[in-house]
Amino acid sequence: MSEPSRVGAAQERHPHGEVRSEVVDAHILRITVDRAEKKNAFTPKIADELSAALTRLDEQAELWVGVLTFAGAHTTAGLDMPLFFGAGAAERNTDGVDPYGLRRRLTKPLVTAVQGITYTIGIEIALAGDVVVAAEDSRFGQLEPKRGLAPLGGATIRYAQRAGWGNAMYHLLRADEFDAAEAHRIGLVQEVVAPGRQADRALELAREIAACSPTALAHTIANARLAAEQGEPAAVEAIPAMAAAVQATADFQEGIASFVERRPARFTGR
Repeated sequence: MSEPSRVGAAQERHPHGEVRSEVVDAHILRITVDRAEKKNAFTPKIADELSAALTRLDEQAELWVGVLTFAGAHTTAGLDMPLFFGAGAAERNTDGVDPYGLRRRLTKPLVTAVQGITYTIGIEIALAGDVVVAAEDSRFGQLEPKRGLAPLGGATIRYAQRAGWGNAMYHLLRADEFDAAEAHRIGLVQEVVAPGRQADRALELAREIAACSPTALAHTIANARLAAEQGEPAAVEAIPAMAAAVQATADFQEGIASFVERRPARFTGR
């Protein structure tokens, strides 16, 4: 009887897919993109729902870390192009967190797990986050130039930041496909794990991150981004204000106390 229920649910699925969210361990938001039957090809519906989930992560104080996963065997085959560029394409809401990080950026840590086909926007969304875990079967490709397009979701910026100019141009200009080992070598991903382990490993890393002070994490990300976007002098100039801000928190006092008392810290985000 349960099997027909699952089939019925599948038949009722919106053809443009969905994004689900669940809170894990009180402070971690796990976000799942699911249009597995179409290799998670992105639709405007998915893009908007992903933006809403990331905005929730950004704005809810009790959420400290995000984990982004993808249902099925593949991360994404890219955009479902006619839905974005066809005659009936609708105007999009741009007020929330941008999954590509080109407008409003997420201010909290995001760990992304990828597997199988990880093309175009799959790479760009992963690089808009902070840490990427890839299954060994992952296949990466920024294929836009082969379709007459340039990468529009941030690859031209973050490939070079993560991989260096030569490695970035080596792959961007050839629009080639490469495996998880190469992605790890050039710094696009931070860990490679057995297929099926990527989401669990991403959650493990998120738990490690969530054991830190969320205030300290936010300042860490902000200063590192300032250095990447405006250069080292701007980041150095901001350090005194950052030091004053973190040292004024209850988390700082708790961190010192936990060190003195030789126990794990119990941070509250205040």
